[in-house]
Amino acid sequence: MNKRHFFFRSSLFCVLFFIANFFLTAQNFIFEEDSSQIDPKLQRNFTIIQNEHRHDLNPHTASYSSEAQILGNIYEGLFSYDPVTLSPLNAVAESYKISRNKRRWTFTIRESAKFSDGRQITAEDVRNSWLRLLSNPDALYASLLDVIIGAREFRLGAGKREDVGITVKDNTLVVRLEAPCAHLSRILCHHAFSVVDEDLSLASGAFVLEKREKKRIVLKKNEYYWDKEAVRLPQVTIELSDDETENAYALNTGSADWVDNAVSTDKLLLKSSVHIGAQFGTQYFFFKTARSPWSDAAFRIALLTAAPWQEMRKDFPVKAQTFIYPLAGYPAVNGFSETDEDEALALMKEARAKAGIQEDKKLSLVFAIMDNAYMKKSAELLKSAWEALGVELIIQTKPSAEYLASIADWDADLFSYTWIGDFSDPLAFLELFRGNSTLNVSGYNNEKFNELLDQASSDEGSARLKLLAQAEQLLLDEGVVLPISHPVSFNAIDLDSIGGWTSNSLDIHPFKYIYFKQKNSKVQNIVKKMP
Repeated sequence: MNKRHFFFRSSLFCVLFFIANFFLTAQNFIFEEDSSQIDPKLQRNFTIIQNEHRHDLNPHTASYSSEAQILGNIYEGLFSYDPVTLSPLNAVAESYKISRNKRRWTFTIRESAKFSDGRQITAEDVRNSWLRLLSNPDALYASLLDVIIGAREFRLGAGKREDVGITVKDNTLVVRLEAPCAHLSRILCHHAFSVVDEDLSLASGAFVLEKREKKRIVLKKNEYYWDKEAVRLPQVTIELSDDETENAYALNTGSADWVDNAVSTDKLLLKSSVHIGAQFGTQYFFFKTARSPWSDAAFRIALLTAAPWQEMRKDFPVKAQTFIYPLAGYPAVNGFSETDEDEALALMKEARAKAGIQEDKKLSLVFAIMDNAYMKKSAELLKSAWEALGVELIIQTKPSAEYLASIADWDADLFSYTWIGDFSDPLAFLELFRGNSTLNVSGYNNEKFNELLDQASSDEGSARLKLLAQAEQLLLDEGVVLPISHPVSFNAIDLDSIGGWTSNSLDIHPFKYIYFKQKNSKVQNIVKKMP
């Protein structure tokens, strides 16, 4: 998922990180203890404030994390996210089984699963939803289904709909795979693989889109949802505002219940409402690899060797030397941390000689950036560092709201991205650079890289992670990405009066589990004792 850039308030990091860690520990206990003692009389409209953004509410084409936060509540697929662990939970699928050779998954659809008009959701609805996704040229996540027999060919217009390995028998969906895919259930949690009707007018999730205005989105509880008894909130309102002071006032006065990101911490009365957490994401720069000489890895590595890494990363609390946020059990890879100007000069000289380019020839490189202070500062740092290599950095800008949509057609060499993994797996990042991926905007297409990802699909456990780490190492060794930071989530919500909300690495919080509760004085007293 793309994430709107958020530049952290570093002066508050230490104290707020301590508070966030405390509440991450405390709230998990609250979530388990109080969920069976929820008072229906306390449940009312729940108001969220997000940054201003023109939300794409089509689950097949949406790509922002703020959109995912909403779409996962309107539409639901075979699986949904556990609110704490993010592990797959059975949703529209009541059960499933995997064949002995692990190439056939059989799903049984819940008889109680219905669209918001009361019509039963069938296995055929799931199949049709996925086929519409595959046939949509703007569907960014469609290539994640390429593991299904015939899906890639159909997606690219070289195969037939009936040849895709998705079949239906009664209320059973059978999916046949090209190779084993142990993480398929994690992928299918994503909103892109939800069950939808043809014109997206019906909800399959816990809430229905009631109203949409320029700066307000209203959701109401779906009375036909299969698990409606577990949904406590009657309504959720999403207000869109970038005014951090006004957003803090709204939280202080109770007109907002949760502010996602855009809030002035100095104005908050309840400091313990601030929750900060590490996200499974990375902010990075990347090369498009079409134009010479930047299509040559030797030139890119020379630039990265001269990059002022420390200066570019200094404003971020979680600095990134590698592309993928470190996961438990994932092998270490060698990233970028040191600047070596002499080595960079030697590498550039060698690259020029091999390419037949004179040492004194000025090379131009176009850096396409968002029009904000941080990106302008970073661009100037790189411009200064690369001048000694005979490189002229040309800086082009676009407003943040237009930037991401412009990348595909922008005739530039270097770009900026912030990506949050859509599921807790390295493939959520590596898919961005697979040659035939619908998520690949860089144009990078390395046969060895693609082979490693294909091999990993057939393996499990540590063997699979080792192959994915090799793919990441290749990506770094070729100088395609410049890792800058791992983003942090920043939320303001009073967990003494709100339950069912917990920090997690994707910063996804299903509304289905959220509820109002009486103030928990025990937790509040502990907070008061904090220095």
